[in-house]
Amino acid sequence: MMILKKSLVGIALIMLLQNAWAIDIRSAKAEGLVGEANSGFIAAVQTPASAEVRALISDVNQKRRKQFKSTAVKTGTTVAQVAHRFYELAVRKTAPGNYYQDAGGRWKKK
Repeated sequence: MMILKKSLVGIALIMLLQNAWAIDIRSAKAEGLVGEANSGFIAAVQTPASAEVRALISDVNQKRRKQFKSTAVKTGTTVAQVAHRFYELAVRKTAPGNYYQDAGGRWKKK
């Protein structure tokens, strides 16, 4: 029984450490790794992006896509319209020193 408890504690600690090492969106933005793309999603500013950054982008964009679809249904608009409006708001909220894409797709530092 004691061995099982120690094993479970060990597994829990490993999971916590893995999460501690995982990059979050704020850190990735502050480091200039990702920015607000003009599509309403985030994208890699620096390429090639690491596997960790690609995983973050995928996770964030999957959540955004789901929210954009839900909002479009609720408001009677399209996903593209919701994404564009989100992009406009995200650029306004982008912290100084972080990146966003202009309408032409060029990365700009705020």
